[in-house]
Amino acid sequence: MGEFRYVVAGLGNPGPDYEMTPHNLGFLTVARLAERHAARLSRVECRALVGQAVIGGEKVLLAQPQTFMNLSGQSVKGLVEKYELGPDGVILVYDDLDLPWGSLRIRERGSAGGHRGVEDVIRCLGTMVFPRLRLGIDPGHPVRDSAKFVLAPFKSAQKQELGPWLDAAADAVESMIAEGVAKAMTAHNRRAPGTKREEE
Repeated sequence: MGEFRYVVAGLGNPGPDYEMTPHNLGFLTVARLAERHAARLSRVECRALVGQAVIGGEKVLLAQPQTFMNLSGQSVKGLVEKYELGPDGVILVYDDLDLPWGSLRIRERGSAGGHRGVEDVIRCLGTMVFPRLRLGIDPGHPVRDSAKFVLAPFKSAQKQELGPWLDAAADAVESMIAEGVAKAMTAHNRRAPGTKREEE
């Protein structure tokens, strides 16, 4: 058993231009966890900004890969190998255009669903079986250019929703660590506010 029970890796792109965009919800969730648990994301390891926290009695490494989104797997794989973790020791947090805006979805496994960062993590780890938290960003209307949409800054109304949403995302990750993925799924998989259908 390595030093950490989990690496919580939030996906995003480094730099101020990308900070407040849908594609950086993974980064923002990890930052919220760091804030809650007095962890400083200041050390660089395996091309990621990392900080240590104790969550649910477990020692956890919080990580924001700095490789840019499409190469996120290189950083995650480096941390997994360095700390001798299996894929079940990774909790991946990322935005998902297939889920309604504001929704949360915990899964034990799954495909990348067209998300380049997740594709790279799956490729580098050699498996689709690892826990993840997906944060829905589908705005509820057709998106003509998805690449442009995920990198566009949040609108002011979206920024207002961000605080409670990141708190809910941090709660979900804490629950995954403290209670296990199955219990966390029951407690935290939720519909977006105002939607009636259950997300896939």
